[in-house]
Amino acid sequence: MKDQSRPLKLLHTSDWHLGRSLYGRKRYEEFEAFLGWLAETIVRERIDVLLVAGDIFDTSAPSHRAQALYYGFLCKVAASACRHVVVVAGNHDSPSFLSAPKALLRALDVHVIGSATEELADEVVVLTDSAGAAELIVCAVPYLRDRDIRTAEAGETIEDKDRKLLDGIRGHYADVAEIAERRRAEWGRPVPIVGTGHLFAAGGQTVEGDGVRELYVGSLAHVPAGIFPACFDYLALGHLHVPQKVGGLETRRYSGSPLPMGFGEAGQAKSLCLVELSGGDAAVRLVEIPVFQHLERVRGTWDAIAARILELTATRRDAWLEVVYEGEEMMSDLRQRLELAVEGSGLEILRVRNNRIVERVLERMEEEEHLADLEVGEVFERCLAAHGILAEEQSELRRAYQEILHALHDADPLAE
Repeated sequence: MKDQSRPLKLLHTSDWHLGRSLYGRKRYEEFEAFLGWLAETIVRERIDVLLVAGDIFDTSAPSHRAQALYYGFLCKVAASACRHVVVVAGNHDSPSFLSAPKALLRALDVHVIGSATEELADEVVVLTDSAGAAELIVCAVPYLRDRDIRTAEAGETIEDKDRKLLDGIRGHYADVAEIAERRRAEWGRPVPIVGTGHLFAAGGQTVEGDGVRELYVGSLAHVPAGIFPACFDYLALGHLHVPQKVGGLETRRYSGSPLPMGFGEAGQAKSLCLVELSGGDAAVRLVEIPVFQHLERVRGTWDAIAARILELTATRRDAWLEVVYEGEEMMSDLRQRLELAVEGSGLEILRVRNNRIVERVLERMEEEEHLADLEVGEVFERCLAAHGILAEEQSELRRAYQEILHALHDADPLAE
C-alpha cells in the first residue's frame, strides 16, 4: 500500500527495441542488463506506476529470447511494491502480439493497449490503490496508425493528408481526455491524469542512424505540442530516442531509448523520467541509465583514426566501434589496417565507412565495403544512381519505396 503522505511516483520509459541488433551483433546481454537495472531502480525509488510508451520490441514478430526478457521483467515488477504497469504499443510493435496475453497480464496489474480501440473508453485506465480508490487516470493512447485516424480519398494532396492526420490525432486525444475528465469528476477529487503517445512531435530532435522513421507515408505531419489536452498533468511520449521536452514544457517529455540504437547515439546520456504526482502538480526528475556496452564513432584521416584507436586500447577494455574514414588518400587496405590496429585489444569494429570511396564510386561496391555496412536507404539510393534514373522520376520512386516499407511494417502478421 502506498504511503499516503508522499506523492504518487511514476516512472516513464519507452523504445526498448528488445531484439534489435547492431550491424549483425545481437544485444541481448545489454537488454538483460538494462531490464535488471530497471527492476532494481523500481525498488530503490519506490515506484508506484511504470509506464512504457511504445516500441517494446524491435519487430512485430520478436524472438523467443526477446519475449522471455519482456515477460521475465514483468514478473519481477509484479513481485515488487510497484502496483501498476501500463504498456502501449509503438510503431515497431505488433498490436495483436502485445494484446494477446492482456487478460493474463491484467492479473499482474499490467495494463496493455496494443492499438486504437473501437470503444475509446478502453484507452482510459483508472488505477486504484489497495482500498479501491482512484489514484491515477491514464489516457493510454498507443501508436495511431494511419487507418485509425483518417479515411483516404482519391485525389487528395499531401497538404490534405497532413491536415486530416493532424485533425484525426487531435480528435482522438480530445475524445479520450473528455472520458478521463468525466471519470475524474465521478471521484469528486483531483485525481491526476497522465497521457501517453507514440508519435513524432514537431521540433523533436533525432540523430543520424537512430532508426527513427517518419510515421505517416508521404506526409510531413509532425504533431504540434498544442494538440495535446490541457488536462494532462504529465504527457509520456515514445518514438524519438533522444530524451527531450516537448514544446519546452517540463511535464511533456520523451524519455528516449534506454540504449543507444546506433552509433549516432554513442556518448548520448540516456535516462528515465521519474514523475512525482500530487493532486494537479507534477515534478519531473531524470534518472540516468548506466552504459552497458560502450559504442564509439571514430572518424577523420588515417592518422586521427589510428591515434584514437591507440588511445582507446590504452583506456578501455572493450568497445564497439564505427570507423568513418574521411582522408584524401584512397586507402584500399583500410580494413586490414584497422584489424591490425585493434588486434589483441577488447575493441571490435562493427562498421567501416570509407567516405573517400563512396564519393568517388557511388554506383558500385568496393572491396572493403560490405552490404552490411550500408543502411537500407543507402542501398536504395545507390540503386537509383546505378540505373541512371532521371532526377524527376527519383522522387516518385522514393515515395513508392517508402509506401511499400510502411505497408510491410504496418501489416500485423499475428492479426486475424
